[in-house]
Amino acid sequence: MSDEALLPMKQMATEANRMSGAALAARLSASVARAVVGKPNPIELLLVALMCEGHVLIEDVPGVGKTLLAKALASSLGCSFKRIQFTPDLLPSDITGSQILDQRTRDFVFRPGPLFASIVLADEINRATPRTQSALLEAMEERQVTADGVTLPMPRPFLVLATQNPIELEGTFPLPEAQLDRFFLRMALGYPSAVEETAILLRVADADPLADLTPVLSPDDLRLLSAAATQVHVAEAVRDYLVAVVRATRERTDLALGASPRATLALFRGARALACIRGRSFVRPDDIKELAPAVLGHRVIPSIEARLRAQDLTALLAQIIASVPVPVEDELEDGASADRHPSG
Repeated sequence: MSDEALLPMKQMATEANRMSGAALAARLSASVARAVVGKPNPIELLLVALMCEGHVLIEDVPGVGKTLLAKALASSLGCSFKRIQFTPDLLPSDITGSQILDQRTRDFVFRPGPLFASIVLADEINRATPRTQSALLEAMEERQVTADGVTLPMPRPFLVLATQNPIELEGTFPLPEAQLDRFFLRMALGYPSAVEETAILLRVADADPLADLTPVLSPDDLRLLSAAATQVHVAEAVRDYLVAVVRATRERTDLALGASPRATLALFRGARALACIRGRSFVRPDDIKELAPAVLGHRVIPSIEARLRAQDLTALLAQIIASVPVPVEDELEDGASADRHPSG
């Protein structure tokens, strides 16, 4: 069969993968939402990171549902979950594992630490020393752990949800820029509204909201979900717009450090995942504008002058995004064509 004859079949398969990806994402999102009340945007961002195999930094005050969100995701995926409370006296071996003596064989064997789980909640990560933070960094970036000369791969999926308390700074070790850049995105959950807080009371009054959660996706489903995002089309004009947004952070005098090329890749992959979740086969500029604060916010550093003026970083990023010209509709024709005839 000729390539021309195979093209419609490939296009149909791509469209089917995209639609099934959106359905799988909706199923997972609905399951997590059964336990986590009123957080559709954080859940959507969490799914974006999961599809892109990225890690998430949650910066928020205690008690807003960070642990519940992580446990609900793990329960919905049927994955292993571990929570690690980071403290100043936590050693790298406490999270990665260490060699122990087997009394039966008289040989040393490696006992994996709590880091060897599919979903890891690193609670108050900035309370650990830089040495322990660097051990976590290897696992996040290389997806492997080296301890006592033993190198072991991490399970798949492997997602680190790290939390920071923005209020209490005493006794903390701020994450270095190199480690912040390893997080795919940063988000906050925020306080619930009055209606949502009432719904939380009703939901947890008589039962554990996690008790009824069962896995809704298999490992094969999760791989299909990730593969579906790679089939989403990004028009040339949209790619240029994405690059222009990231580069604009490097040209501002009120930023001492702009976003890295790793941020460009993260924003590109995240925009495709977001479009897939929303059932589209192409990326819109609005996807990039919506995702950019979460992907870029922790990767840029305000200048000393901006700090002295107490400029809000969120508002500063909004100004940067608004300053970049958005592609006009005529420039997005190949994207609209891709929606009718997906090319992957």
